[in-house]
Amino acid sequence: MKPLYKTLLLLAFVAISVTAYSQDRDKVKQLIKQGVALNDEGKYDDAIAKYAEALKIEPGSYNANYETAYTLQAKGKPLDAIPYLEAAIKINPESGDGYNMIGNIYDDNKQPDKALEYYKRGIAAAPDYQRLYYNIAVTYYGQKQYTDAEANAITAIKLDPKHASSQRIFAMATNRQNKLGASLLGWCSFLLMEPQTKRSPEALAYVKAIINNGVKKTGEKSVSITINEKDLSTGNLLMPMAVVNATSDKKELSATDSLTLQLTELFKVSHNIADDKDHPFVAKYFTNFFETLSASSNMPAFTRYISLSGYQEENLAWFKEHDKDLAAFDDWLKATKREF
Repeated sequence: MKPLYKTLLLLAFVAISVTAYSQDRDKVKQLIKQGVALNDEGKYDDAIAKYAEALKIEPGSYNANYETAYTLQAKGKPLDAIPYLEAAIKINPESGDGYNMIGNIYDDNKQPDKALEYYKRGIAAAPDYQRLYYNIAVTYYGQKQYTDAEANAITAIKLDPKHASSQRIFAMATNRQNKLGASLLGWCSFLLMEPQTKRSPEALAYVKAIINNGVKKTGEKSVSITINEKDLSTGNLLMPMAVVNATSDKKELSATDSLTLQLTELFKVSHNIADDKDHPFVAKYFTNFFETLSASSNMPAFTRYISLSGYQEENLAWFKEHDKDLAAFDDWLKATKREF
């Protein structure tokens, strides 16, 4: 009887412990949920207090540590967040969130080397975490390491082709390397995603600057092409000639009509201007797509769509009169798969 009594006592103890553990977990989840709600309301101190209660119950809670760090960063105390993120990383070493946030904090704090260290550690731990590649590209760009910025931007795009900021950093990094054709396609790709945001005017300005690079109107019917030493690549040499040929025999063109003709001509030779023979991603994802677009009937709708930030009133009026063209362009985008 005595062994049986001990067994029943042990089972009862285990049942009580499991119930208590389950209740504690539920309490922790509830506290974190309350903390997140308070954080969303801007009540940061109250949110941190809720997370502290959760951590008293379960010091090994990944979510409580991470959310504490998130709220501290929102409160304007990012360096205070790092110990909580380090704890979160120890609890879940394969999660990219913690590494990414620490990297962001160090980068914002003008410590790019530390930022790069944590981004790289994060990539080793979570190789499919897209934001790590995007943020490391941004940091490399800030350090003028444009080749590394471009390479990581490409990986970021592969992991999330709909992430507009990755398209943007690719365009910026290639522009800094004077890869004007690739940069042009990158900016156009970005503008397809963000035609009318705060960042759109800058992107459209880059598009225009690249198109006009080396091209100067010297008279009513004359244009000169100037080639700088830095523009002696095949792609950069070809671009101004394509731009001039696009409108040389045309008269009384509006700005958007000129832009449509210029982009159409450039997209037709996109493989040449992007010089993509040794860059399979650029060839498949960018040049194939824009070359196919140039051969379609969608260039007027495309150009007016990406230039909304510059010619909003004119382009919106055009879309109103050409709703079928806009719908056809939308259908084309849905049907045209971008490979990489």
